[in-house]
Amino acid sequence: MSDEGDGQDLRDTVKRLEATVAALETRLASLESREAPHPVAMPAVATVAAPVAVPEQRDLEAHVGTYWLSRLGIVALIIGIAYLITYHFGELGVLARVGAGYLLSAGLGAFGLWLARRNPLFGRIVFGGGLALAYFVTYALHFIPAVRVIDSEVLALVLLAGFVVAIVTIAHRMQSETVAGIALFLGLHTGMLSDITAFTLLSTTMLAAGALFFLVRNRWVIVPLSSLVAVYSTHVVWAVRTGHMAPGAPEDDRLLLSLGFLALYFLLFSVALLVRPRDLPVRASLAFTLLNWVGLTSLGAYEVSQEQDSHLFGFLLVVALAHGAGAVVSRLQRAPTALTHAYLALTAVTLALAMPARYDDVALVAAWTVTGLVAGLAARGVESPVLRGVGVLILYVALGACEWETPGRLTLLIGLVVAFVLVERGGTMRVAGLPEPEARTAFTAICAAGAGLALVALVGARMPDGLVTLGWVIAAFLLFGVGFAVRERWYRLAALAVLGLALGRLVLVDVAKLPPDQRVVTFILLGVMLLLVSYTYTRLRDRRG
Repeated sequence: MSDEGDGQDLRDTVKRLEATVAALETRLASLESREAPHPVAMPAVATVAAPVAVPEQRDLEAHVGTYWLSRLGIVALIIGIAYLITYHFGELGVLARVGAGYLLSAGLGAFGLWLARRNPLFGRIVFGGGLALAYFVTYALHFIPAVRVIDSEVLALVLLAGFVVAIVTIAHRMQSETVAGIALFLGLHTGMLSDITAFTLLSTTMLAAGALFFLVRNRWVIVPLSSLVAVYSTHVVWAVRTGHMAPGAPEDDRLLLSLGFLALYFLLFSVALLVRPRDLPVRASLAFTLLNWVGLTSLGAYEVSQEQDSHLFGFLLVVALAHGAGAVVSRLQRAPTALTHAYLALTAVTLALAMPARYDDVALVAAWTVTGLVAGLAARGVESPVLRGVGVLILYVALGACEWETPGRLTLLIGLVVAFVLVERGGTMRVAGLPEPEARTAFTAICAAGAGLALVALVGARMPDGLVTLGWVIAAFLLFGVGFAVRERWYRLAALAVLGLALGRLVLVDVAKLPPDQRVVTFILLGVMLLLVSYTYTRLRDRRG
């Protein structure tokens, strides 16, 4: 009886388990049936919502009215108040000058904070204008005669530095690029409303350092980039207005002062860029690098060239070395490859710009040829297609300069032919948007064309006037030889192009104008060369077959 009872209990347990499993299966099936429409419904919702997102095509009128007019309005307002302070505050007492200036800026800043409760973006623009106005008042306490109450330049600089730190701190705590941009931009530009001296440039340098804090700490781009433009623009305005920053100082001291500021600008922006280069967008990094180079090179070259005993070559050589050092640092910092290549390319360009300051005629063409050759060959070691492209461009500049009659033109053209071939053999140059084979083809074609032009000029320079066509044929023959030697069809195609031009000139010009003896020589040598080239093609075809 006990065995039968145990068996019955086991059967009951199994039945209960089966019932539970069946109930679970039923429940699972019902849940799946309920959720099944969701994957279908989601795309349906997405497809319906997609047209709703189309209004991202922003209205130009609304964008101008909301974005640009607010910024232009605050700029105009601050400049107007700055002129008011400059021209009319001298009629007030000392305390009234200071109090009125800071009262205006505090009122504008408070009004901006009040507006920010309803419209955050617009309110921050006005608040940033208030900060900029307070900076200008602090700047005016020493520099603007109508407001001057501080005679010590050191104390004035300390106050300005403290205010720049305050602007940076406030904008950083608010995490507002708008506040930082408006305050620093207006601070940089209000300094240009009066005469620009060394004090002005020191103050703009401090503002630029504040902007670079945001580049390093927050990786903001617009504020530091606009500061870079503003700093160099201030230097340009100074150069146009006065010619020098320190009137009355010795010539050498004024030049050193100017170059010192330019070096400080370049160093500040370069260090900020290379601290954490991998965190910045590549386009922003390239923009910083290029604008920094343009500012330093153009302004520094202008300053140095104004001196009677110009050291332009030495200055540009230092700029080139600085960019070479930038390439090394960016490589060590594991910066994007494009940034390292940009530094290398700017190094080569600066060296090429320096050559006319030291050399002329034959020496200048030789210097450009060596610069282009070294840049093209060095590009292979650092794997920089941009540097190789710059090297080829410099070689073309040297080739163009050879068109002027020079005593050593023959040697120069031989060197250019060799340089084009060596650079082309050194590797490929990637072209944006082209795959590797097409890029290789384009680069080889450019170098082959340069070698062909150099050969045509070389042979043409050695031929008498009546045998120019024969010189072209000889140049084509030499190009065929290069093409067969390096096994590169683009040299042979360039040779065919030169040969076609020679044949055209022979038929259209030389047949009618050449004396009988020259016609005989031209046609016989042309026939021999054509047969030799054709024989070479035939042998190559037979070998491949």
